[in-house]
Amino acid sequence: MKNAPIRSALRTALVASLVATAVSGFAQTTAPTSASLNATAGPLSVSTASVLLPRGFGGGTIYYPTTQARYGVIAISPGFTATETSIAWLGRRIATHGFVVITLNTLTTLDQPASRANQLMAALSHVVNSSTSAVKARIDTTRLAVAGHSMGGGGALIAARDNPTLKASYPLTPWNSSTSFSTVRVPTMIIGADGDTIAPVAAHARPFYASLPGATTKAYGELNGGTHFSPNSTNTPIGRYGVAWMKRFVDGDTRYSTFLCGTEHTRYATALVFDRYNQNCPY
Repeated sequence: MKNAPIRSALRTALVASLVATAVSGFAQTTAPTSASLNATAGPLSVSTASVLLPRGFGGGTIYYPTTQARYGVIAISPGFTATETSIAWLGRRIATHGFVVITLNTLTTLDQPASRANQLMAALSHVVNSSTSAVKARIDTTRLAVAGHSMGGGGALIAARDNPTLKASYPLTPWNSSTSFSTVRVPTMIIGADGDTIAPVAAHARPFYASLPGATTKAYGELNGGTHFSPNSTNTPIGRYGVAWMKRFVDGDTRYSTFLCGTEHTRYATALVFDRYNQNCPY
């Protein structure tokens, strides 16, 4: 009997340890549903922090969950002539599902994809090394990813090619002068649009996807009735698949596989959503 307090204390410590481990990994424990992924926001509240004294990129906004936990970090670049406001909706949306997200301004709005790739990596470095204490307390430096629109999408492809330790890449109606990404090893999902006249899918998104090696986890969704600027305002398929891709590959949460290539994907992705959808499931 005299050992009962000791056993009780050990049980309490074990429970606390398990809770701490869960919090440091995934803050979202509720099983994802089609409705939760279609919603304009996830289960977590977020705060914002402005980027001060940036190095290597033009500043931006960091969205981070208010819940104390360790989250993966994602940098998102806007497209040619655009600013971070054009992709702010996506940054906030992804953050509410349990990520620290920086939507960045580029050094100039005319920067080309290779420069945007470097700036995406500089933005990730800023979050990891130079952000506020509130942000630093919530980041997992081993789980980094990139995304971008148009030339920012081309930059996300280049960043994935040149930085194989990234966990995921999510190019949106991407534009790039080269169509060869045969050395990419980072899980990459590309979103194209059938009505894109600026980066037509036949010359950009489709060849980009085809060039990704078969050994690399990849997916391609071509929006039905979409345009080059579909990523610049709230868009359910872009938000849904962006969250699912990042949760699956940045967090390693296998519950999201069904929304990318399983039953839940099949139920959702009719011809009214995508003209075509390719992937090399299983994940």
